[in-house]
Amino acid sequence: MINKKTPPILWSIAGHDSGGGAGLSADQRAADAMGVHLCPVVSAITAQNSQGVEAVFAVDAAQLDAQLNALSRDMPPAAIKTGLLGSVGAIQTVARWVDHLRASTPPGMDPHRHLALIVDPVLGASAGGVRFTDERIQLAYRDVLLPRATVITPNRGEAFRLLGPGSEELSIPALAEALRALGTRGIVITGGDDPTEAHQQALDWLDTPHARGWLTSPRVDTRDHHGTGCTFATGVASAWALGHVEADAVVLAKMLTHHALSHSRAAGQGPGPVIARNGFAAGPAHGGAPLPWLGLGEALPWRLTASAVDGSAPLFQRFTPPADGLYGIVAHAQGMGAALQAGWRCLQLRHKCQESLSPHLQDSLQACADVSAQLFINDHWREALALSTSGQSQLGIHLGQEDLLAMSAEDHAVLRSARHRLMLGISSHSLWELARAAGLGASYIACGPVQATTTKDMPWHPQGLDNLRWWTAHSPEPVVAIGGLLAPADVQRFATAGPAALCVVRGMGIEGDAHNTATTLAGLRQAVLAGRSKANPTQPATLPHPVL
Repeated sequence: MINKKTPPILWSIAGHDSGGGAGLSADQRAADAMGVHLCPVVSAITAQNSQGVEAVFAVDAAQLDAQLNALSRDMPPAAIKTGLLGSVGAIQTVARWVDHLRASTPPGMDPHRHLALIVDPVLGASAGGVRFTDERIQLAYRDVLLPRATVITPNRGEAFRLLGPGSEELSIPALAEALRALGTRGIVITGGDDPTEAHQQALDWLDTPHARGWLTSPRVDTRDHHGTGCTFATGVASAWALGHVEADAVVLAKMLTHHALSHSRAAGQGPGPVIARNGFAAGPAHGGAPLPWLGLGEALPWRLTASAVDGSAPLFQRFTPPADGLYGIVAHAQGMGAALQAGWRCLQLRHKCQESLSPHLQDSLQACADVSAQLFINDHWREALALSTSGQSQLGIHLGQEDLLAMSAEDHAVLRSARHRLMLGISSHSLWELARAAGLGASYIACGPVQATTTKDMPWHPQGLDNLRWWTAHSPEPVVAIGGLLAPADVQRFATAGPAALCVVRGMGIEGDAHNTATTLAGLRQAVLAGRSKANPTQPATLPHPVL
């Protein structure tokens, strides 16, 4: 007997589409693409084809309850996703089961992690036809399901209807905030159904405990888009069932949906179905979906400027990966001098004391300029800006995303104004941070920690080789691997994943004499070469593992 890993179980409580485009049909395709086992629970039966919905028949609440009761005894879910429910009784039945299943949450565990509820509030058919809900059902969604929801995924029209009269005056971010106030932990207000968006981007507003902002990806030019919302919501639920937090689940769902739209097909006279399939996360070079971009605050991603949307205009200065593939971090000018003398040519000054910064910064800048080494200044971006000149392309700054989020809109404008004379490196630890760094137009994106590290106290799980490969397959800019690379064996192992550079901190050997520092660098260079010789760029990326 072949032992196979049991996939997580997802209950989809939704409508049956007789045309095979949306509802449980789309949910099944999406769950299969994500590697999750779907249990299709019928809450409504529709009479529809590609041109519209002609009738909806809600399943009796007792029949719905019987389906869930049978599943609960043998196939308990990691997540429940709802689509078309069709009646107040169905909504109340779902709520009772969510409460019942969450009652067994182990002590100390988040009830949402024990059982997530992803609500796709299907209030009408995008292809036209009958109305799916009345005021009583909308109130039940708002009063019964939203307070229990982990994530809700309305389009803009559904979001306005959920909140009620007067909500049309709200901005999309304010609308999401108002809906979160009703109890849902997270929300994505999708915008793919809005053809008026600028830049030919599908803009979704993301508001979750970990991330908030506009999540964008290029529109797919197709008339066949039936089942898009179902695919997206099932993608969120599936990614959560696999262990990802809300924001990362949404990034994966966005990619799944883009890929499904790219592989949609005609069926009937109206819009055909989107087809979710394996390989959506393999990387663009292998036919996968592009990484979406996430904005900072309520601004669109910086890359979505009128001059840069086609990629012809630079954002920040381009990072030229060092020839030896090594990026060192030092704490002071003395360490900088020792590293440069040994032969390091890509370095970061991570000096934490503001009072003593100036001499270390000045000396490091001069020392790097003397040997044409690239220098990045960690955190102290204003000081770096003051020292930068238009002809000095070897200087950059490195910022963590907490630093970027803490900056004001005026600070962001100042930073962007220097993009033609500075490189910008940005840290990333999660899929949503990778998406944000890409959207900001970073010169390089750091992926970490690739191994467990004690240099910083962080909540993130180590990325490992699989996630580092995912970063290199999806990042639009060079990737720098960082965290826990202490010895040549570590460097060799992670060089096989194809990063542009590998960052070493404690393993640089600069505390010893110059000979030992040079010997250490030579060993690290050999490790990079050995690792790169075993890299396989033709290998498609697999789904990343959760990081929180």
